Amino acid sequence: MNLSLYIAKRYLFSKKSHNAINIISGISACGVAFATLALVCTLSVFNGFQELVAGLFTAFDPELKITAAQGKRFDSQDSLILQVRNIPEVEVSTLSIEENAMVQYKGRQAVVTIKGVEDNFQQLTQIDSILYGYGNFMLYDEIVDYGIFGMQLTSTLGTGLRPIDPIEVYAPKRGQAVNMANPTNSFRKDYLFSPGVVFAVNQDKYDGTYVLTSLDFARRLFDCNTEITSLELKLKEGAGTEQVQREIQELLGTDYRVQNRYEQQADVFRIMEIEKLISYLFLSFILLVACFNIIGSLSMLIIDKKEDVKTLRNLGADNSLIVRIFFIEGCLISLIGAFIGIILGIALCLLQEHFGLISLGSQGGFIVDAYPVSVQIGDVALIFVTVLTIGCLSVWYPVKYLSKKFI
Repeated sequence: MNLSLYIAKRYLFSKKSHNAINIISGISACGVAFATLALVCTLSVFNGFQELVAGLFTAFDPELKITAAQGKRFDSQDSLILQVRNIPEVEVSTLSIEENAMVQYKGRQAVVTIKGVEDNFQQLTQIDSILYGYGNFMLYDEIVDYGIFGMQLTSTLGTGLRPIDPIEVYAPKRGQAVNMANPTNSFRKDYLFSPGVVFAVNQDKYDGTYVLTSLDFARRLFDCNTEITSLELKLKEGAGTEQVQREIQELLGTDYRVQNRYEQQADVFRIMEIEKLISYLFLSFILLVACFNIIGSLSMLIIDKKEDVKTLRNLGADNSLIVRIFFIEGCLISLIGAFIGIILGIALCLLQEHFGLISLGSQGGFIVDAYPVSVQIGDVALIFVTVLTIGCLSVWYPVKYLSKKFI
């Protein structure tokens, strides 16, 4: 065993002449442990919220979404698009049109996003899991077209689940300027009925503006023949999303953009990542402050071990060995604190995940009752490296300075 490591371990665990040194060393390790615990729990909570939000979007967003790199619409009969729909890894593909329109019901108006989809939209997403009401997912029948509205949008319009009258939908006629003398002639008008259900993603972007309807209705309203705004894909089980995404992007070239679920909601997840990074940096600073306790315990230990150092010098030890002994001891304190903090942090997160120890309050007012957590191995490894790095760097110079001053 390395001599400096062996002596540092003996100094750390042996009884000192002054009991206060043992107490301060213990307090130092506890400080590092609590800072590490805070890092584990905080990053795990951010992961939990991120997975929660991703799960909500999953019920509405496709696994992969293809859009035009330039402009908004593209031809669904493009040979490259047809090739993508026939890729073996693709289980379900749906043509989609998303455009803005205005809806009106008994004098109440709202600007909405009409999303026209094919009949297999239920197989593409988990839309059934976010439907509320007494009807079924239905986009049209032989007589009328149906629209499934976001829950907030139904409240804005005052339609309820089953409006008595049809909902008026207005969209500007394609390629025509608005006639200010008679604006109504510049808009195409159609009607939507409700199948008795609404959806709730619990995101304002969707619940307050989106209307799901049939692709034929959207094509008729927005004057599209074979044009679409996106091709949405669901992959077969076991197919690697990243690999298939790369293959499709290579096939389509630069004229198209292929996005996974996270890229479709890049703004939301980017904000969450920034918040997570800021929390990590802030708690790392607190960890640095906690490491100052280690410097205090090491300074007392150096003074306490003056006689031992003289003996080591008489036995041939040089300055670098002396400095290395106390430096390693500081690192060992950080290591012990890191292990304790990570173990306690993971244990606390597992208890929170299974028993919901810390609630969000306002029972029923949130999507979940307790703080969601998700412990990720990458975060744990990052925290461990961070604690050791900060702990070792924070004691290196003080140990060199104290060793020269007191020994």
